[in-house]
Amino acid sequence: MSSLFEESANPESIERGQEKRPLAARMRPRTLEDIVGQDHILGEGKLLRRAIEADRLSSIILYGPPGCGKTSLAEVIALTTKRAFDRSSGVLSNVAGLRQSLEAAKQRRVVSGRETILFIDEIHRFNKAQQDVLLPYVEEGAVTLIGATTHNPFFFINNPLTSRSQIFQLEPLNTDAVAKLLQRALASSQGLGGRNIRMDADAVVHLAAVCEGDGRRALNALEIAALTTPAGEDGGIHITRRVTEESIQKKAVLYDHDEDGHYDTISAFIKSVRGSDPNAALYWLAKMLYAGEDPRFVARRLVILASEDIGNADPRGLSVAVAALHAVDFVGMPEARIALAQATTYLATAPKSNAAYRGLEAAAADVREGRTLPVPRHLRSTGSKRAAREFGHQGYQYVHDFDGHFVDQEYVPTSKVYYEPSAEGYEEVIRKRIAHWNSLRKPRKTGETPPADPEQR
Repeated sequence: MSSLFEESANPESIERGQEKRPLAARMRPRTLEDIVGQDHILGEGKLLRRAIEADRLSSIILYGPPGCGKTSLAEVIALTTKRAFDRSSGVLSNVAGLRQSLEAAKQRRVVSGRETILFIDEIHRFNKAQQDVLLPYVEEGAVTLIGATTHNPFFFINNPLTSRSQIFQLEPLNTDAVAKLLQRALASSQGLGGRNIRMDADAVVHLAAVCEGDGRRALNALEIAALTTPAGEDGGIHITRRVTEESIQKKAVLYDHDEDGHYDTISAFIKSVRGSDPNAALYWLAKMLYAGEDPRFVARRLVILASEDIGNADPRGLSVAVAALHAVDFVGMPEARIALAQATTYLATAPKSNAAYRGLEAAAADVREGRTLPVPRHLRSTGSKRAAREFGHQGYQYVHDFDGHFVDQEYVPTSKVYYEPSAEGYEEVIRKRIAHWNSLRKPRKTGETPPADPEQR
């Protein structure tokens, strides 16, 4: 009778064990070329790729959402650099076990000269004592630390450790990258390649869209679909969009990410906010997020709208929109949808004005059409007092020397009005203020400058 260890060393049992592993585990990349997405740090010529290929990697922390490839990248680094690979977890490890791994790596380096990569998944779960244990080993180079975390390392990892490591942020996989993973799994002998599976194009698109950038989640759903779908008369398995909806428990909505559905929905969303209908705006927001739209795209559009359609009628609108954009980046989905809903409803119910944007467009049209005007002499840079006298750059009146912090002087040699505030919201206050200033101004011919002030500011 063979022992457990003898059986585990048998090639046939190893192969059977590989087949029983989840699809996501079987499809882990083996080389840098196998990794999809993350071109911003792994593209040709990028710092991290050069360091890996030259085997000059120092300690790093990989920060990104679940399923974006942090563990896969760590394993590829170990294979590419030919270093020993030891792994730990912020959930399971204790100080004693951590010290044992670190001392073993230190001895390996002394005895054989071989470097060790210590990969710690969910490193943010290590307490301060555990993180402090790592410091001397990382500092002396006994191990090359690769930490993986879904939490912002600057908040959840000790400063001494982050200062000794380079931090790389991984992005959620885009739909093209996830679709590539799915198609690779269907074709690969390590995956589902030998099972006569046919998957419809719209099923791939749906699964790639609703997994929200999580490659592991997409592969798990594909495996469920493949294992639970009955074979047809020809013995093959046909995965339709309806099958993927059931496997991931999320119904598909009519929303093509790069065609009419995408542009029509975001258009309806923006026009609903502009039209002061918060209910319609929330519906279109919910549809976009449900369909897997990038929340940062929605937040950026809200920032534009806050200036274009609300402007100075409610100056706080821009602050709310920008805060939502930062919240989306900091918090991530699904909680980021709450900040988006707050910004959407605030902007939809805010007073509206496009006066600032309209005024800029009018001024820009004058510039484009060649109506370039000289800067009045009293507004030009003075340099030294001597230069101001010789070039005639004098006469500027410092507004804070006058009552009401206002003085009648020319700032541009034209009487054309570009900014006409509306009577909406805070712009009503601005409109009255401008009217008051205009009542203090004397009629002036274009190009006329006020008398020189004795003290040039």
